Amino acid sequence: MESTPARELGAGMFILLGFAALFFLATQTTNVEAYVADKGYTVTARFQDVAGLKERAPVTMAGVTVGRVERIAFDPKALDAVVTLRIAPEFDRIPDDSDASILTAGLLGSKYVGIAPGGSETYLKNGSQIELTQSAIILENIIGKLLFSLGGKKDE
Repeated sequence: MESTPARELGAGMFILLGFAALFFLATQTTNVEAYVADKGYTVTARFQDVAGLKERAPVTMAGVTVGRVERIAFDPKALDAVVTLRIAPEFDRIPDDSDASILTAGLLGSKYVGIAPGGSETYLKNGSQIELTQSAIILENIIGKLLFSLGGKKDE
């Protein structure tokens, strides 16, 4: 096949349009504001195991994203993980007796923090701590326990 200027121009335009489409897709599907916003208030929660939770992971309530994980640190005195959550300012009526759990999106998906509302008349505010927490469920541990229990049974 002979290389002509028209074919070279067509191939170049095709590649350029492909990159433009990828750029458009990246800018339309990424919520950049959620990663750089300093609005809202921060609360902390302590977990025994965060197992794969990452900074900037979503914080949800009733399936709606209400914030992001801002920081994950280890407390050497209490020997647990301290997770700082940034909650958007419009979600200022979360009861202070709510509980936080580390959940998985799907069977093997990414980790996120889910908040289940409590019944208190007072609300979380900047600097509050969520007292009731549930650590991540580690699938490998569950599979290991299942295999161990199945291996321990004797055939009759």
